[in-house]
Amino acid sequence: MPDGRDPLEGPTEKCGVVGVSLADRDAARPLYYSLYALQHRGQESAGIVTHDGFQQHDHVEMGLVGDAFDEDDIESLRGSAGIGHVRYPTAGSVDKSCAQPFTVSFKSGALGLSHNGNLVNAEEVRDQLAGKGHAFTSDGDTEVIAHDLARNLLEADLVRAVKRTMGRIHGSYSLTIMHDDTVLGARDPEGNRPLCIGKLDDGYVVASESAAIDTLDGELVRDVKPGELVVLRPDGEGFDSYQLFERENTAHCFFEHVYFARPDSVIDDNLVYEVRRELGRKLWDESGIDTDVVMPVPDSGRAFASGYAEAAQESGATVEFAEGMMKNRYVGRTFIMPTQDERERAVRLKLNPIKSTVEGKTVTLIDDSIVRGTTSTQLVQLLKDCGAAEVHMRIGAPPIVAPCYMGINMATREELIAADKSVEEIREAISADSLSYLSKDAVAEALDTDRLDLCMGCVTGEYPYDIDGEETDREVERPVVADAASADD
Repeated sequence: MPDGRDPLEGPTEKCGVVGVSLADRDAARPLYYSLYALQHRGQESAGIVTHDGFQQHDHVEMGLVGDAFDEDDIESLRGSAGIGHVRYPTAGSVDKSCAQPFTVSFKSGALGLSHNGNLVNAEEVRDQLAGKGHAFTSDGDTEVIAHDLARNLLEADLVRAVKRTMGRIHGSYSLTIMHDDTVLGARDPEGNRPLCIGKLDDGYVVASESAAIDTLDGELVRDVKPGELVVLRPDGEGFDSYQLFERENTAHCFFEHVYFARPDSVIDDNLVYEVRRELGRKLWDESGIDTDVVMPVPDSGRAFASGYAEAAQESGATVEFAEGMMKNRYVGRTFIMPTQDERERAVRLKLNPIKSTVEGKTVTLIDDSIVRGTTSTQLVQLLKDCGAAEVHMRIGAPPIVAPCYMGINMATREELIAADKSVEEIREAISADSLSYLSKDAVAEALDTDRLDLCMGCVTGEYPYDIDGEETDREVERPVVADAASADD
């Protein structure tokens, strides 16, 4: 989970995926380094699958990357092609049965698959496949994709098989796939989750974020396009592109830029750090207040606060940017808090104000979001207990009013404080002197994107996918799952 967020308070993103194809060296170590770079996207499990041209090798364990692998594990993963995965579960069980990459061996070869996202018709496809004799070992949606793809590979070549599977599954997905020693990357037709291509000295890589490519001293080539399949050549000499599906609009997840992604990653041609700074500037333009200091909730609010303070100073305000809270990086998401009193104390264990920055001052506190409101309430009280004269909260995203079905554990409507409360009611609940959120239009402007090309379901209640019981913000066609070969070849 990204830093600075109580696991019971904030949204958590499902996974990070990577695939590597090299010319003449083993892929395991570059995959291992890449997973470290993507660790913020998932901490429940980590895994790598490689292929040496003759057989598949895999190692998947629960826990952080550094705990899941040792030197012997890396040495045992032979082969110049491979895929990797880090998982934070939002669908399926929290055990090794859903850890990835998921592997299948069948008549047409060995298959490995890593998935970031969430299908909304997984049960429908699962039931159809089970009726045809497929036996499932997990309750996750990744196994559904793997079984469907394996079935299609019995009847079609690799590209047509992937197209058939993409034509049947509905929802959010970025995939890295390995069929024998061929590595592929695929992104859903709306491009909800990020995926990019990188060039190394001796091969190519596909990864959830460009930070993984940077870790390998590679060069970002471009994002995988929505609906595109890229096939890395086994010799490491390049890749082939197949535009399998096209949509009138994309559905890029705006929360990747607000919260999930590393600030140093480039996603859909936007450097995340600069997007967050621009969101902070727009936050000042829309609801700036001239206080003594502006400070971030570390670490996620830092870039927002930087942009906010810069815009404030350019307008003539006297507000000063300050690091007013220090974070204890050794209190992780597994910290045991059995009683309510201890849960309330947890925020003090994680964040401690700098008294000289806060005492007697009016403070603007910048955060990326308010989900349940628990942490925001505690932070406001913490600053006031430390002597702050006023605490004004500014949020670098619109109010979260609805759950996410695209692979984000965003809580239910009953748990979301903004689902049934006005901004003023939320301000009262968290005891802030004032509270303002960023507008939806400002988010689209900061990304230089039409709102219809973003997935903003969690802040609008209208989704870019057809989800039972929910409204959509566009015309959507559900895939037909009755016939495994129904997709256009």
